[in-house]
This record gives sequence, C-alpha cells and structure tokens, in this order.
Amino acid sequence: MVSVISTVDTAHEDMIHDAQMDYYGVRLATCSSDRSVKIFDVINGQQTLVADLRGHEGPVWQVAWAHPMYGNILASCSYDKKVIVWREASGSWEKIYEHGDHDSSVNSVQWAPKEFGLVLACGSSDGSVSILTYNENQWSSTKIKEAHSVRKIKIIGQYYWSFLTFIVTILLH
Repeated sequence: MVSVISTVDTAHEDMIHDAQMDYYGVRLATCSSDRSVKIFDVINGQQTLVADLRGHEGPVWQVAWAHPMYGNILASCSYDKKVIVWREASGSWEKIYEHGDHDSSVNSVQWAPKEFGLVLACGSSDGSVSILTYNENQWSSTKIKEAHSVRKIKIIGQYYWSFLTFIVTILLH
C-alpha cells in the first residue's frame, strides 16, 4: 500500500509533465505545459518556491539534474524544439546554454554518469539524439540522426544509456 507523505502546490497553470528531486533530495524541479520550470526547496515536508524559470516557448516535457559535483545545474526540454541548461549562481538561476538544433519536439533529457563529465543526451521526435558536452568553458553538440524510432524516445534515460554511453565514449576519445 502506498500512502501520501506530502504534497506540493506547484502553482503551475497547466498540466505538470515531470517532477525530479535533486541528488540530495532537497530540491524539486517541475515542468509544465504552462511553459515554465519551477524549483522548490523541500525540507521537512515543507516546500518553498525558489525559482520560476521562463525561457521555453512551448510545453516543457522533462527536467534532469546534473550531478552536484558540477554545481546546481538543471536541463529542460520542450515542444519548442529546444533544450535549456540552467544554473544556480549566488542564489539565482540563469540560462547558461540553449540548444535549438532539433527539427521537432525535444521529449527527453538525461545527464551522463558523472565519470563522463558534464554531458547531456537529448532525444527528439525528429528521430535524432543530440549529445551536449561542456568542456573548457564552452558547450559543443553532436547530433546523431536517425538514432531511434519515434515510439521509443519516451524513456531515453533508461532505454538509451547503454547505447549512448558507448557513443559518448567514442566522441570523447
């Protein structure tokens, strides 16, 4: 049996598509069809809104936290064909990178294991997967066209990481 321990009033204005806790379980990121990403501190069952991030022009499908060794970094993806990487610095959140190289909705984002560095996989309805890599203070991207069938992209984090780990290894060496 499952019981509800706590609820979070996100104040999103439309359907919520994803909610992810950070590595330590003290921050919650949510995203919605209202085109926003919200970040909450969650401590002792109480939540406090700390950021309302706006930058997407369509429904936001998914969010993903990077490993904390890279700081407080969050990725979001949207129907607007974009991926945005956000970072908290000195208590405020800012957009640090925007990737818009897809021809259709970007439905899934997932960070690589920390051992690979700051590397993000982005799966799109256009059939491609983009690998975004941060090295030497700059972002680069590699697009793998026809990387998947559209029906399989829904669970990129679980479905593709074996394949992507192999691809990322090749790209980084």
